[in-house]
Amino acid sequence: MTTAEPLPAAPQAGTRLGRYTVERTADLPEMQGTLVLLRHENGARHAHVIRDDENSAFGVTFPTVPRDSTGVAHILEHLVLMGSQKYPVRDPFFAMIPRSLNTFMNAMTAADWTTYPFSTRNEKDYFNLLGVYLDATFFPLMRYESFRQDGHRFEFATPDDPTTELKLQGVVYNEMKGAMATPGSVLHRAFGKALYPDLTYANNSGGAPGDIPSLTHQDLKNFHAAHYHPSNAYFFTYGKLPLERILAVIEEHVMGHFTASELDVSIPDQPPFPAPRRETVTYPSSDVERGAQVAVGWKLGLSSDADANLRWSVLSDVLLGNPAAPLTRPLIDSGLGSALTDVSGYRDSYREGAFAAGLKGLPAGKADEVEALVLDTLRAIVHDGIDPELVASSLHQFELSQKEVSNARFPFALGVMFRLLGPWMSGGDPVSGLRLDAQMERLRADLSGNARLFEDLIQRELLDNPHRVTLELAPDPDLAARAEADEQALVKRLSAEFTDEDRARIVQESLRLKEVQAEPYDPSTLPTLALEDVPTSVPRVAYGKEDAGRGVVGRAAQPTGGLTYVDVQVKLPEVPADLLDTLPLYAFAVTRGGAANLDYLALARRIEAVTGGVSASVGLGTTPDDLNTLRLNVTFAGKALARNGDALVGVLRDIIAQPRFTAERLEQLLKQRLAGMKAGVVSQGHMYARRLAAAQVSPAGALGERFDGLTALNTLKGIVEGGGLDALLERLNRLRDLILQGTPALLVTATPDDVTLDVTPLTALFTGTAEPHHPVITPGARTPQARTTDSPVAFNAVAWQAVPYTHPDSPALMVLATLLRSEYLLKELREKGGAYGGFATYDPREGVFAMLSYRDPHVRRTYEIFRDARAFLNTDLGQRELTEAILSASTALDPLTSPDTIGRMRFYGDLAGYTPDVLETYKARLLATTHDDLRRVMDEWLTPERAAYALVAGRDPNEDTRELGLTFDVQGI
Repeated sequence: MTTAEPLPAAPQAGTRLGRYTVERTADLPEMQGTLVLLRHENGARHAHVIRDDENSAFGVTFPTVPRDSTGVAHILEHLVLMGSQKYPVRDPFFAMIPRSLNTFMNAMTAADWTTYPFSTRNEKDYFNLLGVYLDATFFPLMRYESFRQDGHRFEFATPDDPTTELKLQGVVYNEMKGAMATPGSVLHRAFGKALYPDLTYANNSGGAPGDIPSLTHQDLKNFHAAHYHPSNAYFFTYGKLPLERILAVIEEHVMGHFTASELDVSIPDQPPFPAPRRETVTYPSSDVERGAQVAVGWKLGLSSDADANLRWSVLSDVLLGNPAAPLTRPLIDSGLGSALTDVSGYRDSYREGAFAAGLKGLPAGKADEVEALVLDTLRAIVHDGIDPELVASSLHQFELSQKEVSNARFPFALGVMFRLLGPWMSGGDPVSGLRLDAQMERLRADLSGNARLFEDLIQRELLDNPHRVTLELAPDPDLAARAEADEQALVKRLSAEFTDEDRARIVQESLRLKEVQAEPYDPSTLPTLALEDVPTSVPRVAYGKEDAGRGVVGRAAQPTGGLTYVDVQVKLPEVPADLLDTLPLYAFAVTRGGAANLDYLALARRIEAVTGGVSASVGLGTTPDDLNTLRLNVTFAGKALARNGDALVGVLRDIIAQPRFTAERLEQLLKQRLAGMKAGVVSQGHMYARRLAAAQVSPAGALGERFDGLTALNTLKGIVEGGGLDALLERLNRLRDLILQGTPALLVTATPDDVTLDVTPLTALFTGTAEPHHPVITPGARTPQARTTDSPVAFNAVAWQAVPYTHPDSPALMVLATLLRSEYLLKELREKGGAYGGFATYDPREGVFAMLSYRDPHVRRTYEIFRDARAFLNTDLGQRELTEAILSASTALDPLTSPDTIGRMRFYGDLAGYTPDVLETYKARLLATTHDDLRRVMDEWLTPERAAYALVAGRDPNEDTRELGLTFDVQGI
């Protein structure tokens, strides 16, 4: 992970670098880096982290404080990436994705800031993206047509016929219609408004669908002029590229074109409430029995106070961080709800912090009971005191999090940016977001002098604090219909005085937008990489391997910063049919129950005290050369500080060998899982639709649908509501015995000094004689499937089974997916159709090709677009489109790794047959893909008669789709 080249030296405070002055440098020993803080003459702030990391990152963030809910900040985020002075193409952001080897590219709008980050391992790519991002953010064209496409617009149902129905359209408009049907999104926005009603947090920064049409194009340009100025910008860079070179590019592209300016984006203190308040908000849902949430929340002190921030973070973890926590346990044990509310815990994302606790999975009308339960429990905690071991365990977790460097879920480089931004933008010390040592020392000193420090904090800032809101989120079965009626009424009201000339203008603007969307652009204006920039090799990570009883143990020495990772992958023997559907429930419950002589509360405390967390998951895969040969395993994993390596092994041993399941705890866990899966349907409907389609064509897809899809949701619902706990307990105990009959493959990842950890307590558990088994799964009948739920937008999917990994056609299918996504579906579904997303995906290890849409206002039109994909391949596609598709596909073959993941990827990949030689052969074929290959594989594998269809939507789609020859089997969720 490191190179022999020395890192650039950090400049000293007071050094001038062009028109920048170095204000401060600070060592970051936990991540082996150095922070450099600079200020430009025009007021721009810049933070640079020097660190030996192959991944380099950039971000520019602007405080944005909307004064209404028209979505101005969010729509502006879209428009600045849709053409700029130097890159006047229609959509340079999406155009750059296939021209890059980025490890992350995006833009995000929060309640009071907007950020534009990227990361990449390629130096040329870094400076390509840097130029595009700088020009986009500071010199966007913000064309009127772009505003109409991504913001909002009137459009007739038949765009050139003013006698047809008038509708509201727009990418953000449709996105927010979908978002505001999601309970978590509604609750988070309502929480900010309830606690800070006089501040910008009371507004919906993403845009409320009823308010978005009030935003004008001029409003948008004015907001940009005020907020997107270097004097209001926070720049972040990270890696081992020379700081001076990066600053020179920023100076040339941006700083030389601006003078210092002052903009008041400050957010005042929220006036305190004289007495607690009660608020109720609704969201569209028919789940009146278990669809409500209640949160009790408080406004706290300034988030810029580093000491208070740490103390509340620790206290939040103590109170709510695990099932045994003193606030979590009484809430869940009450039986009122199934899980903690979505806004539970401490959050410093507001200028003044907030803390909340409560429940979800409730019937409506339980606000009084939940409020009383939260307050009474807090009073009892103050009275009885907090166990010092809980505080010690929480401090242990913070110590571990400071040491861990991981790209497992998100680029570490950008995680550093977000940790730094919080205190930096709120006026605090940015170093405090990256180094907790000083605050930890002060906290430990204060705890030694006042054993009731946290009890006093609860009493003073919660129980005695009148700035409290009890917020109820209630399901409303009629809200979706009312929202649709309200939208129609809004259109009628806004168009009430339209003249024939106004209607003719709408037609003209619609036709003009289509012309703009169809205009070719000069690709030479955008920077790009060449196929020669794609690395042809894959990491051949060294690891030791030794036989251990029935299994094998791998040892990967990596610079993990003092952490030890242990993975136990168990290849399963034959799993009886009645246990297959229970496997994902086993993996969910086994680490959340008890083990050995410990109940679930004691086990939770043990895990918190000596590990950084343990997990269990079901693995489903295919062999490289056969899609019908399925591999099924269960993996147990955990991490710990190296000094606790033996304790981690002990925890995993007890969980694997002696899990304890009780009916009472299992009922709690299943209700939690059910609530989470229900919430995911509206927010991730495209993935549920994909699984439902893949289940009709693929053995792996069929089993995946049973494990994680809507079939799994129905299975879980039947157990929770049908009283099947006793039978489930019996199946779980059988699975425990079955797993111990499996064949284990263990991996220890740690520093060279710690990698010899003794894992015989784990390997000794597996003494059976059964061989690993490949389950035989038959896909369902190819019948179009529709599932209806409370959503104003649709999620559409079509899927095909293609070929196994080693088949020569697989790389071409992967390239085809990226080509269709960037050159066809993005334009047709997002730009023209108003869907938030349009994708083509190909998973070469599952062998399933799919086309999907996300938060889509259309059904029939989208399936027409899917159908016409083959005709698109006959259009004038040149070498540029092919090269970009290959570049984009190659990024998926080269995932970002880190010390905790790179050994795991290689060890288990080799065991499964996905060796470096196999992977490099695949990449070589991918780089050699031709246009003829793309047409040939589509004609061979993606034919209409082999397709399977599925969707998730708010209504029966058959009235629209029968004309296409598609009749869906419709079922409610």
